[in-house]
Amino acid sequence: MDKNKISIVILAAGKGSRMKSQKAKVLHTICGKPMLYHIIKESKEISNDITVVIAHQKELVLEQMSSYFDDINFVVQDAENFPGTGGAMKNIAPKNEKVLVLNGDMPLITSDSLKGFLDKDDDIIMSIFDLQNPDGYGRVIIKNGHVQKIVEQKDASSNELRVSTVNAGVYAFSKNIIEKYIPLLSNKNAQKEYYLTDVIAMAKADGLNIFPLLVDEEQFKGVNSKKDLSDAEEIMQAKIKTAWMHAGVIMQLPSTSYIEEGVIFEGECIVENGCRITGKTLLINSHIKAGSVIEDSTIINSDIGPLAHIRPASYLQDSHVGNFVEIKKSTLKGVKAGHLSYIGDAEIDEGTNIGAGVITCNYDGIKKYKTIIGKNVFIGSDSQLVAPVTVEDDVMIAAGTTVTSGTVEKGSLAISRIKIAFIKDFYYKFFAKS
Repeated sequence: MDKNKISIVILAAGKGSRMKSQKAKVLHTICGKPMLYHIIKESKEISNDITVVIAHQKELVLEQMSSYFDDINFVVQDAENFPGTGGAMKNIAPKNEKVLVLNGDMPLITSDSLKGFLDKDDDIIMSIFDLQNPDGYGRVIIKNGHVQKIVEQKDASSNELRVSTVNAGVYAFSKNIIEKYIPLLSNKNAQKEYYLTDVIAMAKADGLNIFPLLVDEEQFKGVNSKKDLSDAEEIMQAKIKTAWMHAGVIMQLPSTSYIEEGVIFEGECIVENGCRITGKTLLINSHIKAGSVIEDSTIINSDIGPLAHIRPASYLQDSHVGNFVEIKKSTLKGVKAGHLSYIGDAEIDEGTNIGAGVITCNYDGIKKYKTIIGKNVFIGSDSQLVAPVTVEDDVMIAAGTTVTSGTVEKGSLAISRIKIAFIKDFYYKFFAKS
């Protein structure tokens, strides 16, 4: 695709007051990424000239988007003097001959859904969709295949209110239309704002044709509330999981699991019901069992769970991690940790078995320390390894042992127990029973 054909402007300056949040609307996340991220990502598929218009929380929006993309133009809207969607288009200098204007609260837009704007040569292309219940939307009046006008609901006649075709809020303009009409916009209206829709009215008055492009309502869905956010996330989740199942991943009851954008599967993987997989997780030929959580980690040729928690920066290869095992920032290669253990800030080598209730004590309240465990180590149940500690190869650690900082030498048995004592008739004395 020729990315020099179209420039894209994304309007992301609004506060989004209906979200009832201190956070800028476009930074609310869907499937692990801000809404605006998804729109920019899809836009980059069809354009090499993307401008994002910002105002509300502009520093934070700029910071977050710059962490994902390094080739985006940012323009700060003078929202005090030039509020509104038309005001947002001032000072825009597109490189290409066609300009597509998107809204920053449409995270379900795909590059394929935008290609329709590239296929038409009209000076203005306006997106529309048909609604069973168009209440609250501006009606689009179409005659002989071209837009005649946009009528806001409060201004519509009884006949116009019967029209089900509404404005989807995305436009493509030829560059000369932007250059000619944006400077002519006025704020002489009840809201004292500059409206992009006024360009449509002015162009129509000058006899220009405006082509109505029918788009998919779901993909052009705007997110204006927490309910809309939830609905959009469900739609995107379904798309993510469907794509991975088509790629060969087995998912049991996929609607019960959550998989973020950015998670990657390779080889043959199984994801059972009720799992949560987030961040830049990579799964290769692995089986994730019911109720497990994996965050920002790499899992290769391993089975996880059920009900295990793999926290960020972990690397597991050829390992078995069972029920209620939590692993954080650790590397396990060829390790078995069957149940009820915590492994944090550790490196554990092949052939090692971690018994039930084993804990690496990696934090002293001020600083975190590392635990290094070699090959073929057997760690008995309910043992604690107080880091920094190194356990060399071929070591046995007896159940209930606390290993303090230092080194357990190769081939050793580590054991720390006191001899058990029995006090005759203590129960009866304690409860004052004869």
